[in-house]
Amino acid sequence: MCATNRWEGVKLHDRSLTERLARYVPVLYVDPPISPATPRRRADIDTPARPRVRMLTENLAHLAPVVLPGLRRQGVAVANAEIVRRQIRRAVRELGAPAAALVEADVLLPAFGVGERVKVYWAQDDYAGGAELLGLDPVRVQVAEVKVAARADVVIAASPVVHAKLAALGANPLLIPYGCDPEAFASVDSAPLPTDVDLPAPVVGLIGHINERVDVSLLEAVADAGLSLLLVGPIDPAFEPERMRVLLGRPNVVSVGRKPAEALPSYLRIIDVGLVPYADTPFNRGSFPLKTLEYLAAGRAVVSTDLPATRWLDSPLIVSATTPRDFAAGVAEQARTDRTDPLVAARRAFAESHSWDRRARDFAAAIQVRRRDPVARADRLDPPTRLDPPNRTDPPDRTDSSGRSDPPAPSDSHDGSVFTSGGDREALQ
Repeated sequence: MCATNRWEGVKLHDRSLTERLARYVPVLYVDPPISPATPRRRADIDTPARPRVRMLTENLAHLAPVVLPGLRRQGVAVANAEIVRRQIRRAVRELGAPAAALVEADVLLPAFGVGERVKVYWAQDDYAGGAELLGLDPVRVQVAEVKVAARADVVIAASPVVHAKLAALGANPLLIPYGCDPEAFASVDSAPLPTDVDLPAPVVGLIGHINERVDVSLLEAVADAGLSLLLVGPIDPAFEPERMRVLLGRPNVVSVGRKPAEALPSYLRIIDVGLVPYADTPFNRGSFPLKTLEYLAAGRAVVSTDLPATRWLDSPLIVSATTPRDFAAGVAEQARTDRTDPLVAARRAFAESHSWDRRARDFAAAIQVRRRDPVARADRLDPPTRLDPPNRTDPPDRTDSSGRSDPPAPSDSHDGSVFTSGGDREALQ
């Protein structure tokens, strides 16, 4: 799995999917490559002396590739892509399993060609639409994406807009959006109360990075309505510095900065309405915000801007609005709505229907279909109802006293592994 985010960083979509896949098949998680110059820009990253494979669990390994400075610059990217391929090949040999599939999301440093039987392109966002946010040339990114999609045996799009875009290019993509981890939010209502927030209820909250993706006018409208506004996550100092300074100076607005994932249930406990206040940009239209489903998994109301991903989810549990006035009105109405047990159960059930477990099964089904029939069109076949490792006899379902079934155990004998890699885009989540 050539990931777009480091394993040790904020837990996002690639790590969530990988953890689920590793329940069934061996997986090598490949960090986005770094160079010896990376720590000069990112104090939170240390460059390893040499790339090495380390085992995270019995069925999950990790590799942090080290490449030349310049990473994805033209002229350097080709050399770095080959360096990454060599390091993955070496890791595969060390692990002693052939590569059944390689999942790639980085169009500028594609690692296809390590001996994998199935090449999977995971189109996670509208890369060309967000190229300028990453300081990249949109035309170069678009051309690179077309080449990667053409090489892939399976193309998986993470949002309806990206799916439509790739379909227009003749890529026959599958739509498998991001999911959520319902178990991570199951104990929200019993989590300890945070000690750094003193806001009167009801509390409206935004959890995530605050940067160019956010429409600050929507946050201002919520604060103008007199609602308590809690911001949980880092704020880009270059993002609307004066407007953010004024917003954060209001008595009904509190920012607690970045928090570890294990602390989020405490903040969600005091939040009544979760916000997805994204601006109307090409990158946002092509995204599938993780926080929408996570708010619902916590049993909280959700108010979002009118994103294609929200329309695809098609649920009355998600309130959509476009203008600041309508957005604030929708938030105020949801804040006044009693959080009854049936309503909380409905929200959590909806999130469960979009869990990472389900996404992993669909993802692996697409790979397995292609492996079994190299000329199959995975987008025209129904995925199997359960995921099984290759060459394995199904055991009976194991159900405990609560009625919950355990997932199938990883296979002791396998004929391949699934591999995932990409470029660090934590700040855009």
